[in-house]
Amino acid sequence: MTAVMPERAGFPAPHAVGRPDNPGLGAPRPGDARLGDPGPGDPRPAGTVRPARIRPVRAVNVLVGVDPVACRPATDPAARAAHLAIRHAVFVEEQGVFEDSDLDAHDTREDVVHVLATHLGRPAGTVRLYPTGRPGEWLGDRLAVLPEFRSAAIGGPLVRFAVETAGARDGLRMRAHVQLPNERFFHRLGWTTDGPVEPYVGHPHIPMSTPLAGPTTPWLAGPRRAA
Repeated sequence: MTAVMPERAGFPAPHAVGRPDNPGLGAPRPGDARLGDPGPGDPRPAGTVRPARIRPVRAVNVLVGVDPVACRPATDPAARAAHLAIRHAVFVEEQGVFEDSDLDAHDTREDVVHVLATHLGRPAGTVRLYPTGRPGEWLGDRLAVLPEFRSAAIGGPLVRFAVETAGARDGLRMRAHVQLPNERFFHRLGWTTDGPVEPYVGHPHIPMSTPLAGPTTPWLAGPRRAA
């Protein structure tokens, strides 16, 4: 079946376009303005081509398919220095959890893992993890994010990286002493509360943990959520 398109006001049928008796969209009519002709009141003669106006385009940084947050072990001197500087800025200068320094004996252990998170290449956050001595058990601490990056979802990637790192090193469960305002954040990441509030480094914390292996592992159970 052949469709017939009737002519409508202002839109000639396709077979009529360009006919001598009906130029339609195919040919100019006498008196039609041409592209570039001066407008009314312009003293320049017809046919004068006006230069095109080019508007400046503002440069915009666009990242396609690139995660701005990267986490890695702070093994080189520069990364280790950045890791320690962030911890000092948060735990000593901002929160006052420690008086002079948050360094302790765990920082010199051979099996400790210092993690540095960067946002678009800039040092942004830290976490530290190490085995507790109990079979398969790891402890995570020194989770810190600089104030200027706290709206950039740095904490979630740091915690997940710590969990994956401990699991890859034959860990079975990770524990942490979590500051009270962060309990809900850890729940969203699949952690469970293990007991009542208790003092840790002189401040109230909540004991929490998460499995590191098996089908119930939070970071294997489904898509990751930004945090």
